[in-house]
Order: sequence, then structure tokens, then C-alpha cells
Amino acid sequence: MPDNAALVRADARDEAARSADEAARVELDRRIVLATQGGLPLVARPYAAVAETLGVAEGLVRERLAAMLADGRIRRIGAVPNHYAIGYTANGMSVWDIDAAVIDAVGERVGGLDFVTHCYRRPRHLPDWPYNLFAMVHAASREAALARVEEIAALITAEFPGACRGCDVLFSSGILKKTGLRIGG
Repeated sequence: MPDNAALVRADARDEAARSADEAARVELDRRIVLATQGGLPLVARPYAAVAETLGVAEGLVRERLAAMLADGRIRRIGAVPNHYAIGYTANGMSVWDIDAAVIDAVGERVGGLDFVTHCYRRPRHLPDWPYNLFAMVHAASREAALARVEEIAALITAEFPGACRGCDVLFSSGILKKTGLRIGG
């Protein structure tokens, strides 16, 4: 017959080990976020460079990033280009007054266009601001950006007749911020 006290002690040791493992994972995840939040190193093997900085294996960095993506603690890993530096100097936020009954469907469709980089539903501020859908387009010229906005307008008209009551385009004059959320060290 097993010794109940010994089983309880073993369970407690197992629980303590699990808690210590979880604490170590949480701390490593935090260190990975701190090491990458300013961008990945511009080297052939960026995850290996991060791993070296943290003193862990590259596979572990990849595993922890995948886990954080899977459970939503981080949303994406991607490039944040400087549109001006790569020749896209006509950056226009198209703003749309879309019928609330179909705005989600319109937003999904517009956001899926390969030339739309951001698409957001936003509250109106009547009477001065009737727009409730924002879609960012980038182009090499204002004419090209306006042509993209016309493509969006044609799509909305064709697929959601009567849903669009107006639109405008707000062109960027400079970049104010090109970073995501930062956590402290």
C-alpha cells in the first residue's frame, strides 16, 4: 500500500516544478519580446542572433514566438516599411461613410485588397465627420493613390449597392510614428 504522505509530497514537488517551468517560460517570453520589439536584427539568421543575445537555443526562440502567436500574446511578426524610403510617397487614408448594416462585410472586402495596408472601422463624429471606415493606400503618386481609391469605390458600388454615402482621401505629409507597443525592461 502506498504511503499517502509520500504521494502528497511527490505531487507537491511536481506542482512546484511545473510552476517553476511556467515562471521560466513567462520570463523567457518577456525577454524575447524585449529583444525583438524594436525589430529583428538585419542578419541572415535573425532568430539565431536573438537566441545568442538571450543565451538560449534558436529553436527555443522560434518555439516561444510560435506559442505567443498561437495564444494571441503577440499578433504578428512582420516588416514595418518606411513607405517614403521605398518610393511610396503618396500615402492616402481613404475614409468612407458606409451603411452600418453592411460595414463589417465592406471592411472585410476592402481590407482584403492587396493594395490596402490598413482597414479600420471607426465611430462617426456627426455632424462634422460622417466617415466610419478607413482604408490606407500607398502609391508613388497622388494620381495612382486616387486611382486605387476609385477601385475601392467601384468595388463597393458593385458588391454593396447603395452602401457608400460618401468618401474622401487624406494624404500623409510625413511619418510621425512607425513603432508598435513597447514594454519596459
